[in-house]
Amino acid sequence: MGNKLISLLNTTGFVHLTPGMIVMWIIGLVLIYLAIKKQYEPLLLLPIGFGILLVNLPLSGLMDENVGLLWKFYHYGIHWEIIPPLIFLGIGAFTDFGPLMANPRLIFLGAGAQAGVYITFFVSHAMGYDIMEAATIGMIGGADGPTTIFIASKLAPQLMGACAVAAYSYMAMVPIIQPPIMRLMTTKAERAMHMAKPRPVSKREKLLFPIISTFVIILLIPASAPLISMLMLGNLFRESGVVERLKGAAQNELMNIVTIFLGLPIGATMHADIFLQPKVLFIFILGLIAFILSTATGILLAKLMNLVSKEKINPLLGAAGVSAVPMAARVVHKVGTEADKKNYLLMYAMGPNVAGVIGTVIAAGMFITLLGG
Repeated sequence: MGNKLISLLNTTGFVHLTPGMIVMWIIGLVLIYLAIKKQYEPLLLLPIGFGILLVNLPLSGLMDENVGLLWKFYHYGIHWEIIPPLIFLGIGAFTDFGPLMANPRLIFLGAGAQAGVYITFFVSHAMGYDIMEAATIGMIGGADGPTTIFIASKLAPQLMGACAVAAYSYMAMVPIIQPPIMRLMTTKAERAMHMAKPRPVSKREKLLFPIISTFVIILLIPASAPLISMLMLGNLFRESGVVERLKGAAQNELMNIVTIFLGLPIGATMHADIFLQPKVLFIFILGLIAFILSTATGILLAKLMNLVSKEKINPLLGAAGVSAVPMAARVVHKVGTEADKKNYLLMYAMGPNVAGVIGTVIAAGMFITLLGG
């Protein structure tokens, strides 16, 4: 009788619990709390947090290779590079590229904000991460979750969970992290600077932009094709005016579905045995450094452009060069209105914000090409 009781007990998860699993429960619950109470990227932090709980329940088998439910989500959705491009399809359908076309020089601010990605890449590699891991960690500085996941799936799948959570966490904390940096690096007069009225952008330009961009970027960096093609197709849905049903599906139903199938398996990659290691935990510090550097270099580039240009740019726009669309643009607008209530920067900030999305994808494509992912 005693042996049967012991055998029965061994079939439950209670006897297989480890302290590490309990720590991961706490981490998962914290993410769920931040999603619900603080509304930090709830659409992703909530399923990611729940995925962390699930994978750290012993004997659940949800991430068992070939048979686990979440393993199938991960393998067919992320490893096969399906979900991140579909997220970009939705982003393209949501995003107006008009502000960037109205003032093309703002694309340099999107490019400048990628400096944090490259600096952190070199710093991470110097600290002992292998070159593929360093490239994945550096990508957190772009504050672009789908791109971080995309490059991690190719270069460092063992770090995907940590890098994805870091990227989405910093995306969620843009309103907390960026304003102090903006105020530190600019004067009140600079923050209150009004932008010149942009020129109107014709429908023809808006239609041609995604098509031409697709040709140019993919011809230059073929590895960027999965993300750029879907981003530009989504934008073409938006601007064509003839496929409202497809645009609506990309913005709503499809985006919601793939968000669920993205968050759960990402959280499920964060098993205690993998996550609770100093090398993995330090990624969050490096990711924060990358994000801060991206914000700072964007502002510095805007200041530099003002030294050589007659038409001045509000330096805050440089902070919108990170890829957190449209949150970074909203934060720029908020900080600008604190200096001058009549200073409307949201429309202008969307230019470098969109450029930042494209710049981050190009950076990922370059890393994948050069490192042979």
